[in-house]
Amino acid sequence: MKIKRTIILPNIVLISLSCILMASCNSKSVKNGMLLVTEAPQNIQTPDYISGESWRYLAGARISAFMPGKPSSLKVLTENFFSASSPKISYDGRFMLFTAQQKQDESWQIWEMNLYNRKCRKITSFNDNCTDPVYLPGGRLAFTKLTINDTVKSAHCLYTCNLDGSGLRQITFSPNACFATTVLKDGRLLTVSRQLLPDKEDPMLMVMRPDGTKADMFYKGAGGSVLTSSAHETSDGKIVFIEADKGTPAAGRLVSVSYNRPLHTRIDLTSGIAGNFCSVLPLGPDNYLVSCCMSGSERYALYEFDPVKKSVGQEVLTDPEYNILGAVLVEENERPKKLPSEVDLQVKTGLLLCQDINFLNPMLPDNSSDIRKAIKIEVLGVDTTYGVVEVEKDGSFQLKAMADTPFRIRTLDEKNNIVNGPCSWLWLRPNERRGCIGCHEDPEMVPENKVSLAIRKPPVIIPVHVTEVKEKIVELE
Repeated sequence: MKIKRTIILPNIVLISLSCILMASCNSKSVKNGMLLVTEAPQNIQTPDYISGESWRYLAGARISAFMPGKPSSLKVLTENFFSASSPKISYDGRFMLFTAQQKQDESWQIWEMNLYNRKCRKITSFNDNCTDPVYLPGGRLAFTKLTINDTVKSAHCLYTCNLDGSGLRQITFSPNACFATTVLKDGRLLTVSRQLLPDKEDPMLMVMRPDGTKADMFYKGAGGSVLTSSAHETSDGKIVFIEADKGTPAAGRLVSVSYNRPLHTRIDLTSGIAGNFCSVLPLGPDNYLVSCCMSGSERYALYEFDPVKKSVGQEVLTDPEYNILGAVLVEENERPKKLPSEVDLQVKTGLLLCQDINFLNPMLPDNSSDIRKAIKIEVLGVDTTYGVVEVEKDGSFQLKAMADTPFRIRTLDEKNNIVNGPCSWLWLRPNERRGCIGCHEDPEMVPENKVSLAIRKPPVIIPVHVTEVKEKIVELE
């Protein structure tokens, strides 16, 4: 193992004098300021981040720790596991969540390690694989779990639970593969999500509250581009991640977008740099660490990166037998906001209001003469239709749908021809109220301050074509 020069880390908040003394007296401890890296065997040349499978299931991977500039400090933290990856640090800097296979023939589960004594405890114990853990404010965590049922078929859905594994709650309900989740400072989850049914779509960044409400697209690249890493929030209001072209997945680029306008502020920070980037760790506004396989190299290594100058700096860590696929810094972090929840599990439905299905994005070309007007919507399930609904004269509609059930919407004209859609998968949590401007709007737009006609009437109950189901929903409400 080779480590080059000392990198400059941001100021680290010391957790307490007693904790520092404890760390210094324990040779096994992982101290503040150390870097944790996920290492995968050298035979993994280009991880399959597009499908997410190799992101989740890295055979023979390990988590190691080192102090920048001190080669002798290198230590493998997960030597008792067949494979381990995806380390996440607790907000007090004392614990690490990770996903691991203890034995090769066992399922992947979520574990937590005390970084002072390196003792591990198992949090989840399912037959299905669990990966991509993140700490939530309030003593809970979120993770991805392989979910197989009649609703989503086979998908990797997001769940939350307490740190002892109790209080399990599913929070996504669409036939999508979710992975590489992170938590924003505002308390929301930001996850890479890829639609699997009825067709496989390019991955996008989806944002939602930790209870699964208000799930919406945060960022999606141009056609043919795919997201290949987790996203990180910087101290200067940026979101950074790795994106690649579908046809050339071994050419990942470091991309930055603004937190406030993610759909219109994309910057390729590595334009003109020959290399394949696979992860990024922002340490400060002008100081990142990136995992990259530079042109001419056979493996991924850890480098400094200057986002202002858009240049790769010194090599920080390399290994002749392992790919260095990502890094996290051991430090105390600002705890994100703990968002209130509107979910009421005693309620079995949710409400969706749309202001105008014919509202057009003003950024689109003016082709109004060629645009057919939609007068109704069709609500589609995974392998069924929930019915057709006539909208109001102002184009608005309000639906009451069974909670935690995925559906999509497409608009129809007077002859039942498809005008637009279907949209991405939606779901409503119990008692959730959601609204949108229309079916063509810029997702960053603020809705007009008006009372839609649909809000003046009782909502349309979905499914609309099954009388006994409608009566059951009315009884539940």
